[in-house]
Amino acid sequence: MSRFITLVASAAVALGAAGAAQAQDKIKFKAIGQPLATGLIQKNKEQPFFENFAAKSGLPIEVDYKPIDTLGIKDTEQLRVMKAGLFDIVSLRVSQNSRDEPTLLGLDLVGASPDYPTGSKVTKAWFDSVDARLQQQFGVKLLSVWPFGPQILFCKKPITKLADVKGLKVRVYDQNLAKFIELVGGTPVPIAFADTHQSLSLGVVDCAITGPSSANSAGWPEVTTHQLPLGFQMALNGYAMTLKAWNQLKPDQQAKVKAAFDGLTGEIWKYSEELFQDALNCNAGKDPCTTGKKFKLVSVPVTPADTELIRSAVTKVSFPAWSEVCDKSNPGCSQKWMSTVGPALGLK
Repeated sequence: MSRFITLVASAAVALGAAGAAQAQDKIKFKAIGQPLATGLIQKNKEQPFFENFAAKSGLPIEVDYKPIDTLGIKDTEQLRVMKAGLFDIVSLRVSQNSRDEPTLLGLDLVGASPDYPTGSKVTKAWFDSVDARLQQQFGVKLLSVWPFGPQILFCKKPITKLADVKGLKVRVYDQNLAKFIELVGGTPVPIAFADTHQSLSLGVVDCAITGPSSANSAGWPEVTTHQLPLGFQMALNGYAMTLKAWNQLKPDQQAKVKAAFDGLTGEIWKYSEELFQDALNCNAGKDPCTTGKKFKLVSVPVTPADTELIRSAVTKVSFPAWSEVCDKSNPGCSQKWMSTVGPALGLK
């Protein structure tokens, strides 16, 4: 009997040691996600990816994922909390964190990315510069970049082209965009997203800018008549990891993590474009409409003149305003942007 007990005890010790080894092999990361309020990309792509990270990456990594609006952290503070070592991975909101690091906004200047193919070119051209800057200033490595999608124009007065906003009051969400609306003769009015529906209803503004899916969910087509599907910005975001977390991985593990994020962002680029087109259909009362509510907006065709007008924003408004700010904190920033992103956009 004593021999049996000894054998059982020995087996238990062996199993315990194996379990401890497995526990040591398992890596745990803490991640900040997109706000729940951002909708389908967060719900259907991002959260499932992190909850199944071990399967997606093929590594013994467990991720404690929390949407940022459940954490009591502002989305403008993501780089700071990463630098402080409070989280390992972040779903990085580009424009929201550009005050802490202006180099980020080079990914999404007004007029630079009116459509998905152009947005992809800009992303690839500026990616390495952003990655190097985040590593240097915050100890954070950029892994990938993806779009919510083009931010477009909704109006309650008839329009046939972008230039028709001349004399109209337009809801904007940042100063770069405000300057462009002034350029085309409109009057920019900064209004929070949550207050925009009422402002349109009461005539405080005549037009407003956001993504078509967001507009649909917020009921903007109830108080507008026209949508112009020309992108002012792509609303880009990224995934980043602290260098501390990245460097604790072996080279082959790093390669698998990078491949997993590349796979996710590749899916999101495609899904974002599907959502964009579906929401445009829903807003106009057309089929297929699978992700939103049907309305009856007039979809205004985008003309070559519209495309040229918004692209002119880069050289006339958004690049000059941004370059001044970026060069102050990151000398040579604007020159590097023009030499990398400029050729992708045909700028000289």
